[in-house]
Amino acid sequence: MNKNSKTTSCQPLLDYFVNLIPLNQKEKDMFMTKFHPHLFLKKQFVLQHGGVCEYFDFVVQGCLRLYKLDDKGVYHILQFATENSWILDLTSFHKIIPAVLNIDALEDTVVLRITHHDLLDLYDKAPKFDKIFRVLLENHFMQQQERIGQLFSSTAEERYELFLKTYPHLLNRIPQVQIASYLGITPEFLSRIRSRMAKGER
Repeated sequence: MNKNSKTTSCQPLLDYFVNLIPLNQKEKDMFMTKFHPHLFLKKQFVLQHGGVCEYFDFVVQGCLRLYKLDDKGVYHILQFATENSWILDLTSFHKIIPAVLNIDALEDTVVLRITHHDLLDLYDKAPKFDKIFRVLLENHFMQQQERIGQLFSSTAEERYELFLKTYPHLLNRIPQVQIASYLGITPEFLSRIRSRMAKGER
């Protein structure tokens, strides 16, 4: 891949970084040597339970889900990652230990990905990225804590309303069963919630 095509493929992520903090040309060039594009087809695994999370992925196009499968075979979705979102099993990635979570593609999905080793090298050679990724990981941790709090303290209706605010673009992109799994309810109960909301009921 020549430099121009590499720049084009990395442009969405370059725009994302530049919107956070100004980068000089050396920093831009450094970043483009560390991130690499990858295509996942619909239903393909990005990460499976028991494997090590080797990459931190930025979604350019498509939709990934992060989830845990319990002993009864029930899916518990923790996160959807769509355009301009990040996804990983944080503990597995940083401790280099087997993952307890799974990541797969709900749509054909293009990501830009970086390894743990390359991320540390990027921190060392371009310190601005250390600050950027510290903020990203702090936000990721806070979002997951908020998700756990919602499941324990919010009603299903409140969780659905928050889903609509967080992922409005997903409502017609993913099956209702996926949304219900994220909310921790059955698809039938979600249908009743949507019906009541359509009628203006609570």
